[in-house]
Amino acid sequence: MGLFQSFDICASGMTAQRFRMDVIAENIANINTTRTTDSGEPYTRKLVQFQEKKLNPLSYKQNGLEVTSFADHLDSYMRSYHGNGVRVRKVYEDHETDYVMDYDPSHPDADENGYVTYPNVNTVTEMTNLIDASRSYQANVTAFNSMKQIATSGISIGQG
Repeated sequence: MGLFQSFDICASGMTAQRFRMDVIAENIANINTTRTTDSGEPYTRKLVQFQEKKLNPLSYKQNGLEVTSFADHLDSYMRSYHGNGVRVRKVYEDHETDYVMDYDPSHPDADENGYVTYPNVNTVTEMTNLIDASRSYQANVTAFNSMKQIATSGISIGQG
């Protein structure tokens, strides 16, 4: 694994966790949204799913055939063995958690029984997820800084 690949892995983790924090912030911001503009339904909590980032070997055409060099195959194998970081696979809506029903007959979005349907966003859950994402982000920053210090030490050794 190359030194710059380590930087890329840490950076992908920071990017993914930052995106996750943005989605969590959107959930918290919409905790009282009883009607969205596009569907007219209450806001639905969003979740982020990650997956390992995979790199494909480079290939080119030669005599009409797709050819991949041995060096590219080896590099691809080594990257897949050591990892390539993380990426956001998808953002999806949470349809497993129930919406919150609150009795408020004076609310404009109340149903015929006086109940208002609020989003399925729980502040405690979102704050817990936010702390988790923040700690993961910080762990990636720490790893990035460690790799930077190792690179700097290696350069200073080489200058002798």
